Amino acid sequence: MGKALFLCGMILCLSFTATAQDASSAFDASSPASEPAAPVTFQPSERESWQLGFGIQYQHFKILAETFHDFGYNTGITRYLNNWFGIEGTAAVGFGSGSTAYNLNAKSIFIGGGPHVSAQNRTRFEPWAHALVGWEHFRFSETNNVIGLGSNSAIGFMAGGGVDIKIFPRAYWRVQGDVIGSHFGSTTREFNYSIGSGLVLNF
Repeated sequence: MGKALFLCGMILCLSFTATAQDASSAFDASSPASEPAAPVTFQPSERESWQLGFGIQYQHFKILAETFHDFGYNTGITRYLNNWFGIEGTAAVGFGSGSTAYNLNAKSIFIGGGPHVSAQNRTRFEPWAHALVGWEHFRFSETNNVIGLGSNSAIGFMAGGGVDIKIFPRAYWRVQGDVIGSHFGSTTREFNYSIGSGLVLNF
């Protein structure tokens, strides 16, 4: 009698084990196979609509037969219409000196606007270029008033570009260089240059 009970118990245990294995197999078969994850590709993010920049600059001028150098600052704002094209407005102010023989001091200001293009990419470096047309004003002062250049205004342009280096998600450090052109009178055309650096904020 005891052996019969023992044999029945063993058969019952084996039955439970086989049933559990069958249920596990059925669950695995009904589960959908896991799909491999799609590869992640980085794309440049959607650009913010506005960009504000301000910095310092060095300018070299040869105006009205006088050569002088300016140190000053510039500020500009760009309204982007898409990820790469915008409209920029810039103001640049400089203070400097010219011919030491005449103790010539010079102040300059340029206010202009025009297209601004940039190239977003997968690095921290964003190259850009602009071409601005506007108003340029020079004011000269001299202790002995020999030259008498006084105050002069003309149509001017600024064209060049640079690179913005990302330091924070919305903040860049900018390095730029430009050619500055002016037109005084009917025959005088001057081509000068400017280099500068500063901070750019995107918002």
